[in-house]
Amino acid sequence: MNVFRFILHNHEQVLELTLEHLWLVGVSTVFAALIGIPLGIVIARRPGLNKPVLGSANVIQTIPSLALFGFLLPVPWLGERADRLAILALTLYALLPIIRNTYTGIRGVDPAVVEAGRGMGLTESQLLFQVQLPLAASVILSGVRVAVVISVGLATIAAAIGAGGLGEFIFRGLAMVDDSVILAGAIPAAILALAADFGLGWLERRLRAR
Repeated sequence: MNVFRFILHNHEQVLELTLEHLWLVGVSTVFAALIGIPLGIVIARRPGLNKPVLGSANVIQTIPSLALFGFLLPVPWLGERADRLAILALTLYALLPIIRNTYTGIRGVDPAVVEAGRGMGLTESQLLFQVQLPLAASVILSGVRVAVVISVGLATIAAAIGAGGLGEFIFRGLAMVDDSVILAGAIPAAILALAADFGLGWLERRLRAR
């Protein structure tokens, strides 16, 4: 197929753009986890904050990606570097599944187990880190897994603002009306998404089994 010949002849550029893609997804997922997991813990402990926090994350999900890039572009410091803007946008999109699954995982811990921990004299922080988070780990990881897969797909659109990644091939192929160039970006992106889904799914099953 022409696409595989194209990838073979341009393997260095394909590798470079793949690494850029992984950088965007990896950094944004780490930021989303650092924000989303604590938020999920907070709303699990204070149910009154559930609706505003999850509602805000839901609203972000409804904004089209190109429109979000457009909203963020005039922001000082962010708009100066396309990669910063792309990472922020991907972080915002990845928040919902992480917050929601953290909340669901902690709230899903058997109340009898929590009460048993309290009866043993554990403090609230000890209950969180020694009981609730370990038992909710597989559910939280499931949210991270969804966030990563979403980010791999959305990161292709980051090329529209010059942030790099495999989307460069897709947009270049669209401009040239060349299926081979489009697929040179789409196929590696799909492989990355499948690999992330499989790898994190395996880890999730291991945590659930433990």
